[in-house]
Amino acid sequence: MHHGQIKATPVVGLVGNPNSGKSSLFNVLTGLRQRIGNFPGVTVEKKAGMLKLPGLPTVELVDFPGAYSCYPTSLDERLVVQELTNPEGELFPDAILYVADITKLDKHLLLFTQLRDLDLPMILVLNMADLMDSDGLTVDIPRLSKKLGVPVVPVSSRDHRGIGELKEVIAGLLREPDAFRPRQPFYEPGANARDVLAELRRELPARNDYHALLLTHHAPWLKHIPETTRHHIQEARVRHGFHSLRAQVEETMDRYNSFEPIVRDTVRHAGDTDSLSDRIDNVVTHPIAGPILFIVLMLLLFQALFAWASVPMDLIEWTFGTLGDTVRQTLPAGWFTDLLVDGIIAGLGGVLVFVPQIAILFFFIAILEEVGYLARAAYMFDSLMQRFGLNGRSVVALVSGHACAIPAIMSTRTIANWKERLLTILVTPLTSCSARIPVYVILISFAVPQVAYLNGLISLQGLAFAGLYFLGIAGAMLSALVFKWILNTPERSFLMLELPQYRVPVWRNVGTTVWQKSKTFVVEAGKIIMIISIVLWAASTYGPPADMAAANQLAGERAQEQGLSEDETADLVASERLEASYAGHLGKFIEPVIKPLGYDWKIGIALLTSFAAREVFVGTMATIYSIGSTDDEFRIRERLAEERNPVTNEPVYNPATAWSLLIFYVFAMMCMSTLAVTRRETNSWKWPVVQFVFMTAIAYVSAMAVYQLLT
Repeated sequence: MHHGQIKATPVVGLVGNPNSGKSSLFNVLTGLRQRIGNFPGVTVEKKAGMLKLPGLPTVELVDFPGAYSCYPTSLDERLVVQELTNPEGELFPDAILYVADITKLDKHLLLFTQLRDLDLPMILVLNMADLMDSDGLTVDIPRLSKKLGVPVVPVSSRDHRGIGELKEVIAGLLREPDAFRPRQPFYEPGANARDVLAELRRELPARNDYHALLLTHHAPWLKHIPETTRHHIQEARVRHGFHSLRAQVEETMDRYNSFEPIVRDTVRHAGDTDSLSDRIDNVVTHPIAGPILFIVLMLLLFQALFAWASVPMDLIEWTFGTLGDTVRQTLPAGWFTDLLVDGIIAGLGGVLVFVPQIAILFFFIAILEEVGYLARAAYMFDSLMQRFGLNGRSVVALVSGHACAIPAIMSTRTIANWKERLLTILVTPLTSCSARIPVYVILISFAVPQVAYLNGLISLQGLAFAGLYFLGIAGAMLSALVFKWILNTPERSFLMLELPQYRVPVWRNVGTTVWQKSKTFVVEAGKIIMIISIVLWAASTYGPPADMAAANQLAGERAQEQGLSEDETADLVASERLEASYAGHLGKFIEPVIKPLGYDWKIGIALLTSFAAREVFVGTMATIYSIGSTDDEFRIRERLAEERNPVTNEPVYNPATAWSLLIFYVFAMMCMSTLAVTRRETNSWKWPVVQFVFMTAIAYVSAMAVYQLLT
């Protein structure tokens, strides 16, 4: 640390407990100059941003995940310890902004004193300074600063108080990292630990005793410790009877004893004010009222996703439709125009049409998070979810999966335990997303008679609709249970949550969240949807030349025999060409596999194309059944009802086939953007493949069972 010159890009780390207001401060300091990536080697999200300080090179500000102490219970916390104990690492900070909630200083100083003993240059940032006035807190800043041996800056990310001063202090600390150093450590290792350290101190790449102690504790999983050193540490621990867990507990107690008096001495409360938060919590986390309130909130969220998103979604679809028509009329007819309109513009519309739903979903989730409600929901459902191998925080993902699995999978980043996060990602797509609605609506009309009870209040079709949703949820929970047995890892998870005070949301944080998530979706999922759309277009447009020519001729002859109009002829030609195309050949090829489910080759193509996005099923049916130009749902229904099996002359869409398709669509992974997001969030191809295989298997077996039973 004793270097005179400043690095080309100094790194400043933002560290603190969860809910200390770290992210708000990060947003204030960096604005939209943020890059989101992953930390090296793990799937934990890494936020970095640029900070300009007068007279210094541009500083990189890294927002580390929230952590409670240097003895981690989650992936996020491990990451903090790993980066801060590795002076050679690219993310090792030149200075640390330690953010603590001023109202909970007595809890938030544990990690602070640990990092202080690592001898890292630090500034203590007391966040929520706006609460000092309302809660009647008084803090003796100079005295606190003297006792802790660091600069202390009160700030408020809400009204930007103290931000200017904070920037000056950061600049000062980077220029003279040695100016502030505590005279003595907060904690001295016990006799047992001292023996181990005396033996290991020579070979451990440690800067001081406490650094060496942390390396000794965490050697088994720290990535930057060489294998041989790891082995020596293990031996020394055994030889001296060093009991890691006992040492951690002792140290934690010791530290509380050293900083609690400091807090008592410098922070004064004017009467206890958190009774209001507690009174609200008595209702919100109540065993009966709590879940009811949760369900009501979620129903509102769904209503909003449907009601509010429908106008912008229709607008986007209309825009792309109009754009397609305009291009078709302006450019000369030919393959390039077709590719532009049917491949690229249709594909792009397919991506952007989900943006309103994603934005609205994250808007609500961000508000619930900011207000402090999500922590309570997680706390309420944790014990139930643990039985299924999930985590309280999985509730959020499973609920939002009903709108769209993509943002739902993205929201699993709040789950620290890797296994629980993985399980949540794997089973979330089983909840029925809104894209399945057009498919459900059409098929239920064939599967369920129109019968209503209680003067039309309850209809069988409505019940069937709700039933499909519950089937999806049941499927997700049971799959999680099975995976919990298969992926039997020793990690037990503890939900360490501090229930934060209820607060008014910081709207800038909500805005930043919505913007970042929408942007990520468009860029990441967009690329893949575009590629598939183009491939699908090509496969359905082209085919073996001889077959295509024969199809044209056959369609022409049939049109003359039947005296069809120009539009009807065009539809018939489109239908015959599709059967002769590569997609048609593929449909015929997979027909034997899907025959036991009651499907023919046309449904086969629709199953394949609807993999791009579930709604494509309806569009494909329209093309295949030579409806061609008219894309009206009721028209499709009539057309499907007329479709007969050429051999038996039975209707193709009898209740058995319709139910089989419905069940297939409940369980099948039918949307490759979801796979794309799973690939991105798990950082490997293994899990998306597992997810695809297990969902398709469930779908296939259930659909076959249903079809065979009903026939």
